Amino acid sequence: MKLNEIQDLIKFVAKSGVCEVELETKEVKIIIKTAAAKKGGRQENESPFMVQATTPFVAPVQQMQQAAPVADQKSADAKKTAEDNSKLLTIKSPMIGTFYRSPSPDKPVFVNVGDEIQPGKPICIIEAMKLFNEIESDIKGKIVKVLVDDSTPVEYDQPLFLVEPN
Repeated sequence: MKLNEIQDLIKFVAKSGVCEVELETKEVKIIIKTAAAKKGGRQENESPFMVQATTPFVAPVQQMQQAAPVADQKSADAKKTAEDNSKLLTIKSPMIGTFYRSPSPDKPVFVNVGDEIQPGKPICIIEAMKLFNEIESDIKGKIVKVLVDDSTPVEYDQPLFLVEPN
């Protein structure tokens, strides 16, 4: 639909006194609502109508066909990662709060990737309601991956660390 056709439609709706008109074609969807339709009456300084136009997005077929092998590759990578992670243990958040890797901004982090941990060793802090809760490891092993960024919110039972058991 061309711009001048849309303008003619708006003028027609304004003259006819209709409250709302909706027009949908293959290329575009246009909804014209008068201010009177929204508020039940119109004020002097209001514009007489509102136009909402949307154009649907259709991806070309070639792009969709090219994306399929990428998706297959991603699923294969995910399976391989899942197999690798099956040997690892996950340390999960015992509460909702904000995750911190160090006791304070000027102190070093509790654990890094490659560090050995023991049961009872502090691994992070989770702040909940202005209380800083030191989280201790309950397993023995080596930190393989830190799954949460520092100073980010965490949920109950959210994975925090991947650990290779000893």
